[in-house]
Amino acid sequence: MGFLDQKSILVTGGTGSFGKAFVRRAFRDHNPRRVVVFSRDELKQYEMASHPDFAPYADRLRFFIGDVRDPARLRRAFDGVEIVVHAAALKQVPACEYNPFEAIKTNVHGAQNVIDAAIDERVEKIVALSTDKACNPVNLYGATKLCSDKLFIAGNAYVGHEKTAFSVVRYGNVVGSRGSVVPFFLRERSRGRLPITHPEMTRFWITLDQGIQFVIESLERMHGGELFIPKIPSMRIVDLARAIGPECELVDVGIRPGEKLHEVMVSEDDARHTVEHDHFYAILPEFSWWDAKRSGGVPCKEGFRYSSDSNDQWLTVQELRDIVRPIEEALGV
Repeated sequence: MGFLDQKSILVTGGTGSFGKAFVRRAFRDHNPRRVVVFSRDELKQYEMASHPDFAPYADRLRFFIGDVRDPARLRRAFDGVEIVVHAAALKQVPACEYNPFEAIKTNVHGAQNVIDAAIDERVEKIVALSTDKACNPVNLYGATKLCSDKLFIAGNAYVGHEKTAFSVVRYGNVVGSRGSVVPFFLRERSRGRLPITHPEMTRFWITLDQGIQFVIESLERMHGGELFIPKIPSMRIVDLARAIGPECELVDVGIRPGEKLHEVMVSEDDARHTVEHDHFYAILPEFSWWDAKRSGGVPCKEGFRYSSDSNDQWLTVQELRDIVRPIEEALGV
């Protein structure tokens, strides 16, 4: 029996790029007893429910309209749920910079509401999705996600005698997710020019399927309190542009407000509490009762830093082209 088989699962932000793909994978590769999609947009829920990929599972698929800002609605939705994947967030950097109060309400207050509801309703395991921008943040989005990460890790100290366990998954840019650079470049290439924020810029890169697989694996291996980080390749933004529009002129438009030249997923300070496994790192909590031995792994050396510019895995232009091609076909551009 697979880990998710016969489980009642809820996904916040379930109509987003990750949420839809996670629900699709859960039914395709596992046998959940029930999957609850929790999100704000009734149209997106209707479209998802009507899609051929989800229609065969209508008897086990539930749609809850609600907002993570609403603690009462979360408690109602979490009734009988065993596994929660928290994917709801305001994540567009410019939008968060311009609407900071709204970003805090969703990403920080919403995280606290999810934690409280999970403990009250005795959910077994929760994984919250984070971002590389939460490590040494320079923009409000990253700062709110760092707060969220801290809240979820600390949630393990609030459960008391209950069984609820919280962990976090942090990874880099997701290929083709809503609002990402790939769909933007695909739309812009017809103009013959692609805007590049900086010719030296690098980013971590992960596909949606890889992200989902890592979340499922993290749910299975977690004890509560770990922040899991996959070992994934880096790419240069100019290589991505060449893969999508080899004939296009690359125009240097400068780094946008709140943007980094390179991203970091394990900082030098985090490294003191980080262990390395074959395919991932785990930043361990600093609880007095935490037993580091149960996590396994090899402690990282003093001064270690997992950064997109010093990574030992890199995607070539051809590899990027192969990754982007299915997105290009799906968008019809």
